[in-house]
Amino acid sequence: MRLSFCMIVKNEAENLARCLASVQPIADELIVLDTGSTDDTVAIAESLGASVHHFTWTNDFSAARNYALQFVSGDWVLVLDADEVLVPEVVPALKQAMQQKNALVINLIRQEVGATQSPYSLVSRLFRRHPQVYFSRPYHAMVDDSVAALRQTEPHWQVVNCAQVAILHYGYEPGAIASRNKLEKARSTMEEFLAAHPNDPYVCSKLGALYGRMGDWQRGMVLLQQGLSQPTDAPVCYELHYHLGIAYSQLNDDQQAELHYRNAIAQPILDSLKLGAYNNLGNLLQARGDFIHAEQLYRTCLTIDPNFAIGHYNLGMILKAMGQMEAAVAHYQTAIQLNPNYAEAYQNLGVVLLKLGNVPQSLAAFRQAIQFHKQQNNLSEAKRLQQGLAEMGFQV
Repeated sequence: MRLSFCMIVKNEAENLARCLASVQPIADELIVLDTGSTDDTVAIAESLGASVHHFTWTNDFSAARNYALQFVSGDWVLVLDADEVLVPEVVPALKQAMQQKNALVINLIRQEVGATQSPYSLVSRLFRRHPQVYFSRPYHAMVDDSVAALRQTEPHWQVVNCAQVAILHYGYEPGAIASRNKLEKARSTMEEFLAAHPNDPYVCSKLGALYGRMGDWQRGMVLLQQGLSQPTDAPVCYELHYHLGIAYSQLNDDQQAELHYRNAIAQPILDSLKLGAYNNLGNLLQARGDFIHAEQLYRTCLTIDPNFAIGHYNLGMILKAMGQMEAAVAHYQTAIQLNPNYAEAYQNLGVVLLKLGNVPQSLAAFRQAIQFHKQQNNLSEAKRLQQGLAEMGFQV
């Protein structure tokens, strides 16, 4: 059972070696398709044993990925982007899954490192090499459409979910967030696809969420509602409800936001994929003063993922509001252990320690908070915090 690794790249010299090194232990061949790099991407790929091919970029991710597939010779294909790595602990599970006779696709859990919303997603990046399995959609290219069509005529094929985190995606780290220009390119590409496929729930979800990310909440909501008006599968239905929850929250319609978050949570998908909805619903209830149910939601988050840093922070906030200061300290400290640059956690840790009378540790936490606020270019909050401490007679 041979596995081919396949990727498309452009100017990924900074990330490529890390990605290729992560897949070398499992891949029998490395296929890299370069779409016009001007840095050392090609040389790095070749130095690590990859077979490098070239393609003229056509503003269509599927076209490039499908071109790359012609160079693959393995029984299975693994696809990553350069800012992703394969988690080594998942390799035995993947090898076992590939042995399943009727497995066609193995969906992988991807952890969005540094994401402020949903920390996990499910991606169809490991699939059997089959002439009728190919990528579609010019943006958010995926094999799902071709797989669904193939299973209509050959129903014995199965789509399998791997329960372990398989991919770490670093695209949400500070400095890696897409520029406005990239967002505009994504928008125009998806709008063109939507014009030809106006009832496609998936593109309604992705483009609607993108509109919201760009600040056009009303336009985004129209598309998200349009997506819900069409039959779709549970993962896409979750995304539609989840992003509508965010949109209604931004527009201060808490009742509709709660409705959509609860509809998102009700979808029959992996619990780890619902963390964003659980957490956001908790935030909504916390702002409303419903501390009991908010606490339950945050504890649900931590049951699903004990390493969910923002869940520990939010639980600390609830416990502080309920007067449980020592317990709040513990969760702030855990959040900081999981995210050492967590300015807000340091800041609220300082508040609670001050209430407990532990002034030296409180001031140390405040100093860290100010330092990280400045590093993260949140200068107004750093200044406000310094001024507030100065008014209380503390110099930090």
